[in-house]
Amino acid sequence: MARLAAIDIGSNAIRLRIVDVDPPALGAFGAGWDPALAGAATGAPDAPRFHPFRDVHADRASVRLGHDVFTKGRLESGVIGAACEALRRFRTAMDAAKVDRYRAVATSAAREAQNGDLFVERAAREAGVHIEVIEGIEEARLVQLAVRERVALGERTALLVDIGGGSTELTLLRGRGAVFSRSLPVGTVRMVEAFLEDRRPVDAGHRRLVEEYVDRVMVEATREIVELLGEGSGSGVDLLVGTGGNIETLAELCPAPAGSAEGRAIDVAAMSRLLDEMASKTPEERAQIYGLRPDRADTIVPAATILGRIARAFAQRIIVAPGVGLKEGVLVDLAHAHFLGPDFRGEAAAVSDACVRLGRRYHFDEKHGALVARFAERLFDDLAPRHRLGQRDRILLRAAALLHDIGDFVRYEGHHKHSYYVIAHSDLMGLTPEERAIVANIARYHRKSPPSMDHDNFRALSRDARAKVKAMASILRIADALDREHRAKVAEVSGRIEGDTLVIEVQGAEDRALEEWTVVAKAGMLRDALGLEVRMVDATPRSRPPPAASAGG
Repeated sequence: MARLAAIDIGSNAIRLRIVDVDPPALGAFGAGWDPALAGAATGAPDAPRFHPFRDVHADRASVRLGHDVFTKGRLESGVIGAACEALRRFRTAMDAAKVDRYRAVATSAAREAQNGDLFVERAAREAGVHIEVIEGIEEARLVQLAVRERVALGERTALLVDIGGGSTELTLLRGRGAVFSRSLPVGTVRMVEAFLEDRRPVDAGHRRLVEEYVDRVMVEATREIVELLGEGSGSGVDLLVGTGGNIETLAELCPAPAGSAEGRAIDVAAMSRLLDEMASKTPEERAQIYGLRPDRADTIVPAATILGRIARAFAQRIIVAPGVGLKEGVLVDLAHAHFLGPDFRGEAAAVSDACVRLGRRYHFDEKHGALVARFAERLFDDLAPRHRLGQRDRILLRAAALLHDIGDFVRYEGHHKHSYYVIAHSDLMGLTPEERAIVANIARYHRKSPPSMDHDNFRALSRDARAKVKAMASILRIADALDREHRAKVAEVSGRIEGDTLVIEVQGAEDRALEEWTVVAKAGMLRDALGLEVRMVDATPRSRPPPAASAGG
């Protein structure tokens, strides 16, 4: 058993949940069960399940971090103080419960605030809570884990909608994994602060304004999802799943008449009628009539609007409300880490899928990227005694190799710089912001000038990250050179270290003079980073001549 805690620092409130979790029943999956193959890190259908969590303690603080952030760009000093006071209380509760592991995540308000780093510093100093400010794509990944833990999705196509105070995450799941994920800057507190702050009923004009805003923010994501579904409309979605505090309230106020095969669900038609009723009332009246907390009474109208527009776009009459959210996803992630340890194979598969999806958006040369990635991984493994990097770094190298030429979409000239920009400013599920910066820099230096402290993008990295970029970019240069013409003339590659020389054995077509010349030309960075010269050896198997006929015939 493990005692785990999750702290969700949202734009509208701060929440704590402490639970006891038992190890997964691995025997149910057979003696040969492998968490990597079963997709433990991605929450695939045959992944181990940890529910039900046994609650030890729960707490909630009504601290609206999003107040002023979405209009003025900063967290107010008083709000930071109130948040730190709540976190001190949470820290005391975790200490009393003797939790084994915890994770505190902050979402859109903290990451958009100009002084978000001040909040993180004060929380660590005053409350002893170390906060991780996560991106929207990480929110989506964690919510996906929580939903998969609770809902048996099987091979169905499900659209997950997580509505928060500052953002809404959309994730399209098909079979074993996500095929689309996007964080949109449309959230309940953001809309209250921008459009509905006067605490009055929402008149027809303001309702149209909110609806048009939601539609405008969603239009590109909706188009991409419909294209992925391969349908003329949103009818390709088998299941619409909603998460977030407002979703749970709406499920109580307008439940589906006969329920749902998945459990509690929202009737979209009833929600539309409820929205009409609620919009005509002040937040105070909503709180009194519907029994809502004050910080829910003003955000439920924009929440129902967002949910209704999404349900309409994808022709859904029922929205499943499984009763989980970000903090449950954090707990599932902690449970995996505690009981199963790192799942590098599953993590690599998830990151690779995200890279391929991004590459296809920019029409990259997928075959070349995949071949270079395979070469880079093999050289990484063969050079392990020299670079001493870890398995997580191997995942980052593979991501950079897949996407190193993505900048061709902008322009071939200087495409390595364009690749850096595209990667650095894109959502890649499974990578932290720091890891994405490393990947972008590795891709940036796959050609032309080596890393330099004169380059802003390289100087911004930590010392450890700069060392990793130098080592892995030098490997990527060799791997890319081995497919110089994008014609797969080199079929297989391996390396071995002999003294201060990397001997590269290659197999493939005989006509590879350009590839071999390019490897030598681009080997200087490997020499500087790892102290190795490069020598190439042809290891292509040659067919033996037929045996000579005997004299006797």
